[in-house]
Amino acid sequence: MIITAEILEELEKVDPNTRAIFTKLFKQIEKAIGEVVTRKEFIELTKQVQELTKTVQELVEAQRKTDERVGKLEEAVRELIEAQKKTDEKIKELVEAQRKTDEKIKELAEAQKQTEQALRALVEDHKKTREQLGGLSHTVGYVLEDRAYKSLPKLLKEDFGVEIEGGLKRDYIEVGRNRYEEINIIGKGKKDGREVLILGEAKTQLKKSDIDSFMEKINRLKAHLGYGEKILVFVTYQASPPVREYAKQKGVAVYFSYQFDL
Repeated sequence: MIITAEILEELEKVDPNTRAIFTKLFKQIEKAIGEVVTRKEFIELTKQVQELTKTVQELVEAQRKTDERVGKLEEAVRELIEAQKKTDEKIKELVEAQRKTDEKIKELAEAQKQTEQALRALVEDHKKTREQLGGLSHTVGYVLEDRAYKSLPKLLKEDFGVEIEGGLKRDYIEVGRNRYEEINIIGKGKKDGREVLILGEAKTQLKKSDIDSFMEKINRLKAHLGYGEKILVFVTYQASPPVREYAKQKGVAVYFSYQFDL
């Protein structure tokens, strides 16, 4: 029998289609040998069988290597599938985290909106409060000025020997086209026959900065007030000793509300 045990063993290692081809081939060879052949022909057939055996072994080795590569490829595919599974899980986690983040952003946006509304309301309330306080401050200042208009002439006469002519008032000095500077207290008088100009301001609580601002205003208005003698005064409810001393250094007389008639 030309198909030996060794050949059968090798054939078992190849894939079924290849094995079928070689089995059929060996059977045809056996059939041919079964017929009358010469020794020379038999030897030639034997060589062919050996060549075929070698070929089968090479195919078996190639099949083994292919199986190894297929095995590695299958393992790589399994690893990719597992990696993809983990990636999908991570993506799900990220999607969930993004959803929660979006919800938090919506909550923060709503909270910000409410905060802005509350701030706008607070700003509006503060604005109204400032307007009310400003109105109250102006009212208090106007009351102080009104009392000063009545009482200052007597005090200025006692302190400076000035006779006020036409009374004191609140007025504006024109400094340009449609431009005016407000003066809280202004009036004219005479001292030893000389004309003098009384200029002053009213502050509920006098500070050094008020004195500086007033002096700057007087300097700006020099060209519009003339260069004659001027008596500068402040009327106030309160001024600390350092502020009173500072006013004295600047040549500004300070009068307090308690000195005025009610």
